[in-house]
Amino acid sequence: MKTVFWILMFLVGLTGVVVPLTYLYTASKLPPLENETDVEKQLRHSIEDERMSVAVGLVDRGNKPLTFAKPDFSRLPKDLVALYIRQMECPTYFQTPREDGRAWAWRLFAGVALGARPPGDGACERLLAVRIARALGIKDNLELAVAAHRLHSFLQKDQLIAYDLAIIRFERGIVGVEDAAQKIFGQPLADLSLSELAELQLALPPYGFYTDLKQCKNATLIRQNRDLLLRDLAGWQLVSEDRARNAIAEPVACLSTK
Repeated sequence: MKTVFWILMFLVGLTGVVVPLTYLYTASKLPPLENETDVEKQLRHSIEDERMSVAVGLVDRGNKPLTFAKPDFSRLPKDLVALYIRQMECPTYFQTPREDGRAWAWRLFAGVALGARPPGDGACERLLAVRIARALGIKDNLELAVAAHRLHSFLQKDQLIAYDLAIIRFERGIVGVEDAAQKIFGQPLADLSLSELAELQLALPPYGFYTDLKQCKNATLIRQNRDLLLRDLAGWQLVSEDRARNAIAEPVACLSTK
């Protein structure tokens, strides 16, 4: 028994050395991720370069800005946020405390070592942090886990949502929900109705209707799915029944402009 005990103690001690060293070594290979400014600078550089390269080949550039604005949760339509967190399977995302400490450490370990996804809103926090890390060019699973941990250490729940919605790539040069709203509906994100926001959600993960929405294809299918989202949103009491019913009564946005 003593032999087994000392073997276990040795393994625990070894883990206590190997894990921190692995973390530090992996972190040393990542781009700077000390604070929000580091993240914003790197995203701005890549997104503005992409927009500029597309704009160079256009005769009519329109009024679309090429600059990357710092993501601001307060500018996001609350109905879009409600749709987004529901479709991530985290409708109580803002009603639960931010995951931290042992629970967060276990989530990271389970994800890397076991390929598991423990339940809870922390799963969405990790998913959002990983998406942001991928937008920074990080691909390796271990590096993604370390980067997600570092991002989560200084980005709050609302910031994770704001950054994620600002960096979704729809097509070359069309990055973020502001761009998508202008491309699909021809108007600013802030001016979209609940019905239009539900359609926009169909262009976001986990769906993929961006091209159909932009080209006004499969309008019947778009409407069916939009209405399902609206009924589901009302079912979770994230919008009122009356608002959902009125939005369902609206035609598909692209058809109403023909």
